[in-house]
Amino acid sequence: MDHSSGDRRLAGVEPADGPPSFVSHSRELEDVSFGAIVDTDAESRILWSTPDGVEIVGRGVGARFSARGPNRFDQIRTRTRRTFDALEHTGPAVARPRAFGGFAFHEEHVPETLWNGFDAASFVIPETLVVRSDDGTWLTTLGEDSARAQERLESWSQRLAELPSMKPTAASPGIASTERPTSRADWATQVETALERIDRGSLRKVVLAQSLSVDLEHSIDVPGTLERLRREYPNCYRFLGGYEGGGTFFGAPPERLVSKRGNQVETEALAGSVQRGDSPEADRAFADRMAESEKVQHEHELVVDAIRSQLTPLTRTLAVEEQTIRRLANIQHLQTPITGVLEDDRHVLDLVEALHPTPAVGGVPPGSAFETIRDAETFDRGWYAAPIGWFDGAGDGEFAVGIRSGLAREDTVTLFAGNGIVADSDPTDEWEEVQLKFRPILDELR
Repeated sequence: MDHSSGDRRLAGVEPADGPPSFVSHSRELEDVSFGAIVDTDAESRILWSTPDGVEIVGRGVGARFSARGPNRFDQIRTRTRRTFDALEHTGPAVARPRAFGGFAFHEEHVPETLWNGFDAASFVIPETLVVRSDDGTWLTTLGEDSARAQERLESWSQRLAELPSMKPTAASPGIASTERPTSRADWATQVETALERIDRGSLRKVVLAQSLSVDLEHSIDVPGTLERLRREYPNCYRFLGGYEGGGTFFGAPPERLVSKRGNQVETEALAGSVQRGDSPEADRAFADRMAESEKVQHEHELVVDAIRSQLTPLTRTLAVEEQTIRRLANIQHLQTPITGVLEDDRHVLDLVEALHPTPAVGGVPPGSAFETIRDAETFDRGWYAAPIGWFDGAGDGEFAVGIRSGLAREDTVTLFAGNGIVADSDPTDEWEEVQLKFRPILDELR
């Protein structure tokens, strides 16, 4: 795949005299290899795939937006709204331009060293977008005017026509060595610290996480790794975000944070986990034990209650549906779907801001959980466990939680995983559960 953009960049940030004006054109395609489109580290690239089969890839930067601090959600909303208002799209709604990106877990995050390029909030509207859904496969390109958008559309149509419809999946890179910044002893101390605060009544639940540094034998093909994860975990999201000069953050999270379509809202509580069995009977036995565990149900209900309280002020109706078991290849979770109807016209980022972080990745109450996480954890979460997704000019969009994730940089991948700590948590059991959550990506690197 050609690793150059083939044309000059559009405006990367909003100029002082106002947002840039863009025109976008679209064209329907025959099938094309999405992995080949994002097979580059020479420019910004994104990949977004949902469990229901929608897949989106993007290249280049039409416009870039970043923010930091307690007003970062509002800053992103305001700046992107001005740009979308000035954008003229010619094509079907499914092919419309969208902003892709995410937020750091902590609002004061500074992108240093490992997380260079990943601001506390960062979104791009790609200059080239390919969308595959039930409505077909569509190419969309941006330009400063109609002629430039059409020129880019013709150029990319030719380039994509020369690609194979399927990109061969590269071999796994292999693991040379691994390093755990958090030892078993350190982990036990962190959990005991959390349990002491829970006993004092200042904390009800906190999610403590670990990182795992993996040195690879060969360079990683991130799109290929995600394709292997798709085969193993077809009912998970998949995402990839890479920026010039930085690493590539990617993952296959099972958890939707929130989606908004018009006034319809969908989210879920996903908390509490147990291993899979080696037979259907063992599988059910593990799931039954999880569902009957007072500890696990307590942890899960904290998440349900928090989502209910966070979304009730924004919705006309909110329905908490029946609890189910979410089965993945190597783990099972308790899951409770939650749906609602918005009270007023809202942007999906209003919902993201209200929900982040859910107790499934943060804790209860949020302030005490944040303090405990900062005191206990020995690494920078960056974008781990934070909102990752997209939104459009109407304020509709979809976000997942950036878990089951890793950051690839040169020949190293840093993996992240965490687990909820409640009153009767055992440090050894929690350690083993975190290692289970490393496995989805770790297995694909071997």
